[in-house]
Amino acid sequence: MSETAVTPLASSALPLPSHRRGKVRDVYEVDADRLLIVATDRVSAFDVVMREAVPYKGAVLTQLTAWWLRRLEDDVRHHMISADADDIVAAVPALAPHRSTIAGRAMLCYRAEVFPVECVVRGYLSGSAWKEYKASGTLAGERLAPGLRESDRFDPPVFSPATKAETGHDENITVARMRDVVGEEAGAELERLTRLVYERGRALAAERGILIADTKLEFGMRFGNVLLVDEVLTPDSSRFWPVDSYRPGRAQPSFDKQPLRDYLAAEREAGRWNGEAPAPPLPAEVIAATSERYLDVFRRLTGDDLDLSELR
Repeated sequence: MSETAVTPLASSALPLPSHRRGKVRDVYEVDADRLLIVATDRVSAFDVVMREAVPYKGAVLTQLTAWWLRRLEDDVRHHMISADADDIVAAVPALAPHRSTIAGRAMLCYRAEVFPVECVVRGYLSGSAWKEYKASGTLAGERLAPGLRESDRFDPPVFSPATKAETGHDENITVARMRDVVGEEAGAELERLTRLVYERGRALAAERGILIADTKLEFGMRFGNVLLVDEVLTPDSSRFWPVDSYRPGRAQPSFDKQPLRDYLAAEREAGRWNGEAPAPPLPAEVIAATSERYLDVFRRLTGDDLDLSELR
């Protein structure tokens, strides 16, 4: 890697009330109307957060999300106010001494009442969907066409919502069940917006050598409007495959934390890890390879290198 060495941000400590802390994001309350979302460099795999952090990961997630939102905002309302450190400090002066922490990694957002479902759309049969289909020929209990292979393309894409689990895995649910949870009208709008975002993203990514196999989105309600919230079409929320090596009938290589998953899978196979926390220590080369995957997908999608000048 040619990037200048940077100390990854494993945790943030800002002078704002904490709203919540997730596997990757530290969320702060700015006021009654706004939140500050900081994507740290924490990384998880197999539902376990690693002790080590991955350089540049948080900035890739934040800046790639901002890049997508700017391209979608003519058709999709969203929660982003700004992901620019100067703008954020101007809006929240208390953050001025912490500019190096927020630069690149933070997004100032409007608050929204988040719907309690993950909006998943699948363009290809993979992951948990393939596991269920292989066992029963169904997805969330609903029958799919017979004879499908792993990584086969869906046309049209399959909208496959899931519950939001506080711990462990999300659970796939039917569209009817989602509409029971959020209401008929809201459910229809969530599906429409999810399909719109995915189709727009899938078309652009394919031009740049990437297949977006699936993605999950979150939405919230603000003043009667549905907003796209959280991260959008990132390596953490989506499965990215290289176009040139796509072959249905098998698992595909991916543009994300595959080096990390491969290492952990090997440790588990060798009996050196039981698959639960704490995870085994990560070798420096695994951390570096994972970091480069994040930077590479940012570069491929946006056509630009991530601006590393302000990252510390």
